[in-house]
Amino acid sequence: MPDLKPIRVFLEVAAQRSFVSAARSLRMTPATVTRTVAQLEADLGQQLLIRTTRQVALTSHGAMVAARYGAVVSDFDRVTEELARATQPHRGRLRINAPMSFGLRIMPRLIESFRLAYPTIELQVSFSDTLLDVMEGAHDLAIRISEPPQDKSTIWRKLCGVPRFAVAAPRLFERFQRPMTPDDLDPELCLAYVHQDGPETWRFRMGQTQRSVTAGRNIASNNGDFLYALVGAGSGIAVLPQFIVLPGLDRREVEVVLPDWTLPQLWLSLHYPSYDALPPLVATFSDFFEAFLRDVDGMDFVTGGRQAVV
Repeated sequence: MPDLKPIRVFLEVAAQRSFVSAARSLRMTPATVTRTVAQLEADLGQQLLIRTTRQVALTSHGAMVAARYGAVVSDFDRVTEELARATQPHRGRLRINAPMSFGLRIMPRLIESFRLAYPTIELQVSFSDTLLDVMEGAHDLAIRISEPPQDKSTIWRKLCGVPRFAVAAPRLFERFQRPMTPDDLDPELCLAYVHQDGPETWRFRMGQTQRSVTAGRNIASNNGDFLYALVGAGSGIAVLPQFIVLPGLDRREVEVVLPDWTLPQLWLSLHYPSYDALPPLVATFSDFFEAFLRDVDGMDFVTGGRQAVV
């Protein structure tokens, strides 16, 4: 293939329909642009442009070259940009996905801090409470709060545990009996957090004793804030992460149900496609996020500043 520079010059002349305008856009002299296009025509053995006193028009061969080589140059530039992003840890565009409830609480502070440290990295942040497929290529990494993952085809990096509690509004127990053990929980009142159709299983433990409860018979949702709003309205009991329920516990809007029983912590983790090695941009953000969470202020966003008093 001929050198890309003559092709770029020809494509600019074809786009501008003028040697003078192309020269101005390329910051070259009109004479240099004319010589460059003439040499390209000689190399290809075809006339590409028809010159008139008023304008420049493409010949049929010129139109074919513009269409074919235009696509090649665009692909070349795109690949070059992607390679540059992959080899420069402080420059490029990073696509991040986070769960809605957690993301709205932590991402503004996190992104503000990250942008101060890395102002040349462009960020595209989206929110989803579904367990998306990072292998589809729409995201470079995903932040997830979930049970320990079973997926072995992708990469998971655990950052910390996230406590969770079964909570209800005090008004609920004005109408229903307060449960003393998991066996006392009324399935009709257990609101489920689910990613897809189906029940949620709550696994309670006290010492060596374990009990399982199936939730979601009547109401299930994939959004924790929505479930918390239902709980606050007295609609039932939900198991939710501490960062969602702690402010309500402080204000006594809700209370912990079965405080002597514990539930398994969730994982706060980073979820990657199956990279052979983390791209530099992804590694830069991952390391920053982990350091952010180790900071006292950062961890406050996950735990609410302290462990819940139950």
